Amino acid sequence: MASRVLGLARDVLYAGLFGAGDVMDAFTVAFRIPNLLRDLFAEGAMSAAFVPAFTRALNNEGREAAWALGRRIISLLLVVTGVVSVLGIVFAEPLSRWYAGDYAAVPGKLELTVYLTRIMFPFLVLVALAVACMGMLNALRHFFIPALSPALFNVGAIAAAIGIVPLMPSLGMHAATGLAFGTLLGGFLQFIVQWPALRKEGFRFGFELAPRDSRVREVLLLMIPSTVGLAAVQINLFVNTLLATGEGTGAVAVLNYSFRLMYLPIGLFGVSVASASLPSLSADANRGDLPGMRRTLSAGMRLMLMLNVPATIGLMALATPIVALIFERGAFTPDDTAATAAALLCYAPGLLGYSAVKLASPAFYALRDARTPVMVSILSMVVNVGLNLALVGPFGYRGLAVGTALAAVFNAGALVILLRRKLGGLDERRVAGALARILAASLVMGAVVLGIDAFVAPLVDVGGFTGKLLRVAIAIGGGVITLGLSARLLHVAEFTDAVALVRAKLLRRARR
Repeated sequence: MASRVLGLARDVLYAGLFGAGDVMDAFTVAFRIPNLLRDLFAEGAMSAAFVPAFTRALNNEGREAAWALGRRIISLLLVVTGVVSVLGIVFAEPLSRWYAGDYAAVPGKLELTVYLTRIMFPFLVLVALAVACMGMLNALRHFFIPALSPALFNVGAIAAAIGIVPLMPSLGMHAATGLAFGTLLGGFLQFIVQWPALRKEGFRFGFELAPRDSRVREVLLLMIPSTVGLAAVQINLFVNTLLATGEGTGAVAVLNYSFRLMYLPIGLFGVSVASASLPSLSADANRGDLPGMRRTLSAGMRLMLMLNVPATIGLMALATPIVALIFERGAFTPDDTAATAAALLCYAPGLLGYSAVKLASPAFYALRDARTPVMVSILSMVVNVGLNLALVGPFGYRGLAVGTALAAVFNAGALVILLRRKLGGLDERRVAGALARILAASLVMGAVVLGIDAFVAPLVDVGGFTGKLLRVAIAIGGGVITLGLSARLLHVAEFTDAVALVRAKLLRRARR
């Protein structure tokens, strides 16, 4: 939650400082290159492979054996990510020219991309170290500090945007250099905040490269399927950015801003429902209780629909006022708002697909079937690339957003169909009935929200923050009341469950 909110605050600062123009295009592409490698190797795949191996060493051979594995993995990470970073710095120009060659048409834009890429490539080393520390601490049953560390990345980025960016021109450097330094600062904070807790547990680092160690080899072998699965998502992002670089000034930045807004409800609700369902799914799978898994998945899907169908329609109905409220200040102009809102409108249907995948994929892993979600992910990547290539020509960056959303829905649909076959059903009639009622209630809500917004917008000073806030708050308030009434009239039982879930989460946070 903290990471999502701070990430949004970071984007608001970036938008106010640089808008959605050439500078943010260059920064987004420059960061995407090392971030692609981070997501592929350092973060997702590394966590999936390293944590089980470290836990086994800890439980079966004791702490010293686990510490030895930790030292060897960190040493290997330092060598590999260090070499990749050096290569990235040396070959930043041809890499950027290949990835964003159209930027050369704008004086200085490609050069800025190369310059920022060179500064940010060492971020890969810092985040690899942070992930290794996170894995060891989680295996030792320490969760708070590792969970806090991603939020500290955003703290570093925000601090740099406020404190470093304004100093750059006086030092003879481009202002965006401060954002690049902020990325490195955030990566360092993400790593260093975990180090004291690890030392307190007894870990001491010494460079110890042992690639022939059987446990190190086990980690490397386990990384392969995880990397393949993650590669589909990252290649989609890579191709989207590649195509967006040819769609004119601001296209890359606009897609980045709108995707983050679309993804916010998934972080708040999609992950929560999936996390709550996973223990039951795992327990049912271990007992071979397929009817139990069907009940758990049915309940999870219906709750997911209740939370995300209204969120999807709400984002589509209020795309422009929401973007204006959050981003429109400083260098972020009304034209940037219109472009970002158009992309958000196109991305929004993908919210349902991404949320369903969060629930369906763990069900396969609970059944010890890692192959199916990986193969579906690869097929979805092919669909995404094909759709984007077909749609970018006639629709520009909006076509990329539509293609991404449709591919997410395809991914979810394929997983659900295959899961239904594997479990002998998913309580389809109940899920379909719930979807029909939830969709009807949400459409009524959407119509009311559009009507309220059309009535309120001329009455408030939309040029100021207070007016924008009133416009969004009144529309959302009316929408929530309408949704509640419609859900009761249509006997949507999942609405009561969703309200109880949100209320319980808020009460727990209030007590803390």
